[in-house]
Amino acid sequence: MVRHLLSDFDLTKKEVLEILSLSEDMKKNPAKYAEALKQKTLIMLFELDSLRTRVSFESGMTQLGGHAIFYNIAGGSFTRSETLGDGVKVLNRYVDCIMARVLKQEDIERIGEVSTVPVINAMTVKYHPCQTLADLLTIKEHKKKLEDLKIAYVGDGGCNTANSTIIGCSKVGMDVTVVCPEAAKYSPDPAILNQAEKQASGAIEVSHDPLKGVKGADAIYTDTWVSAGMEEEKEERLKTFLPYQVNSGMVKRAKKDCIVMHCLPAHRGYEITDDVMDAPYSVVFDEAENRMHTEKAILYWLMKH
Repeated sequence: MVRHLLSDFDLTKKEVLEILSLSEDMKKNPAKYAEALKQKTLIMLFELDSLRTRVSFESGMTQLGGHAIFYNIAGGSFTRSETLGDGVKVLNRYVDCIMARVLKQEDIERIGEVSTVPVINAMTVKYHPCQTLADLLTIKEHKKKLEDLKIAYVGDGGCNTANSTIIGCSKVGMDVTVVCPEAAKYSPDPAILNQAEKQASGAIEVSHDPLKGVKGADAIYTDTWVSAGMEEEKEERLKTFLPYQVNSGMVKRAKKDCIVMHCLPAHRGYEITDDVMDAPYSVVFDEAENRMHTEKAILYWLMKH
């Protein structure tokens, strides 16, 4: 049966570690995989633009000997009249894998339902599994392990990156603390927390105190406070999240060898300060590079599964 990656829940701990191991090998030995996906075609469906997602997937397919096609589906359909399902059924006849960056999780689920080729969730408003695999590879590279580490996710605890961090990091044995405002819309979804805990081998906690929440953290992670579609909430969000800014004072509350992460794009001076973003302990650009290496592994793993 064809395998999809529609959310972080789709992978077991063993499969996550298998993909990370493959990512490491691909990064160290790129020539070994130069024809791994020769004559394979990836269609990249974008409802929302992204620098990192497009370039990392397209470059990754090229490095694996395959070909990537960009197709804009802004508005949620292929044409003004064709349904999403009908478009995917056509793509099944042309391509070997579908990657989609769409807003609604329901849309990526629909694509998965009708697709006979692997489907990869390159981001929805609910999950960001490709980002989390890159994050895990980055942590492993810098900390030499994953189990028994603490990651503090600081900011909007109800966003897609927070959800995927909770699921993916706890699954491999990391302790996850989500540090966020107390309001329900900025806190993790209880249903996601409950499901994540069933797969977790690390602890999951929620803290509304930014300085206490990052105490003892091996990694501090943040994301933009104002995502696409939230422009009307900008002023409210900037005021609400200001105490959760990742600055040098916050970093000092974590472990001395703590690393700082951001999935980008970063809004310097808002969720993260310049001195932290550019500090030696910032691994932000290693993290961005690792998007390509883990995506190559996902593509290969799914198509060769």
